[in-house]
Amino acid sequence: MAGSVLTLNAGSSSLKFALFDAATLTPILRGAVDDIQAAACMTAQDNDAASLTERRWATGTPFETILHDLLDFSHDHAGHEGLVAVGHRIVHGGPDHVGPAAVTPDLLDALEALTPLDPLHIPHNLAPVHAIAAAGPRLLQVVCFDTAFHRTMPTVAQAVALPIAIVDSGIRRYGFHGLSYEYIARQLARTAPDLARGRVIVAHLGAGASLCALQRGVSIATTMGFSVLDGLVMATRCGSIDPGVILYLGRMGHSFAEIEDMLYHRSGLLGVSGISGDMRTLLTSEAAEARAAIELFTYRIATEIGGLASALGGIDALIFTAGIGEHAPEIRAAICARLAWLGLNLDETLNAADAVRISAAASKIDVRVIATDEEAMIAHHTQAIIRAEIRSKVDAHG
Repeated sequence: MAGSVLTLNAGSSSLKFALFDAATLTPILRGAVDDIQAAACMTAQDNDAASLTERRWATGTPFETILHDLLDFSHDHAGHEGLVAVGHRIVHGGPDHVGPAAVTPDLLDALEALTPLDPLHIPHNLAPVHAIAAAGPRLLQVVCFDTAFHRTMPTVAQAVALPIAIVDSGIRRYGFHGLSYEYIARQLARTAPDLARGRVIVAHLGAGASLCALQRGVSIATTMGFSVLDGLVMATRCGSIDPGVILYLGRMGHSFAEIEDMLYHRSGLLGVSGISGDMRTLLTSEAAEARAAIELFTYRIATEIGGLASALGGIDALIFTAGIGEHAPEIRAAICARLAWLGLNLDETLNAADAVRISAAASKIDVRVIATDEEAMIAHHTQAIIRAEIRSKVDAHG
């Protein structure tokens, strides 16, 4: 299989991308376009972290123009075979989309119809799909859903205690960060197969944060539910909250838009500290409010781990991943200190060094730090769709 695969992970103001060899999935480059709504800036590095480009666009440059330039840049680095496919991360797949799929007009229409389930993510996720379909309609596009990995959860773990007629409209616990969890499950199966066959809790701790309980590498429970607001305290999102608080805010005169903005953008670490939603900033702050935010963050993670351990019937390993999970030993130590009752003991030296295995020899629970790679997972799924398309064409021609 010749050529290269481009992966795109689109947010409201940024677009992460990566380029992989289509045959071997060897990474070629990675980068991001930031401040898309203002003066967009693109940076990219090769596989040795050497800078390849830094480009800026004028304020107000249409997204389609930025994406067209990104495609040209990707073609220039894709080798003589060029791009053969683009894989996209789609946060929400709704109740029907349970695996990666090649983009068709009908599928795009179906995904657009899911916008009410996740109005803050789906339009941004689909924007590059539409732009590429217009610029290069013959280029294969593949969508990969963050919710798909959690469809293995038992019915009771997906259930929401609302009237059946309401639930039937698509309300359930979907779970998110699935591409990250799938990557970690695969890495664990490769590097520690005995652990992978056991009871594992993965802590994806970044600006968005959640936990996932894996049994034999399969998701059986997770802390995010119907939306990405649920579960843990996050950078600017509230996490689990009594629904009565929302009703109270409405009675106090706050509009729906104000409440939505508060829950998504002004709560979490930022709301509690009043300083920042960035854990790096809070860890260097001496303010009592910063310490309070960190304590709430780690407290909620530890208590939720206890709940997932119950769902699993015990725990054999705890895996930290994503930005905070991979790079904040103080946070890992604070969480693990609250879990000593489980027989979990951390090796302080290994933890401070961001080692792969950070649990002490006497610990009953294996604790590890594994870097996640959602882009690699998207590339893997895209490669599988390419091969399926090739087989289909061969079969069609006898």
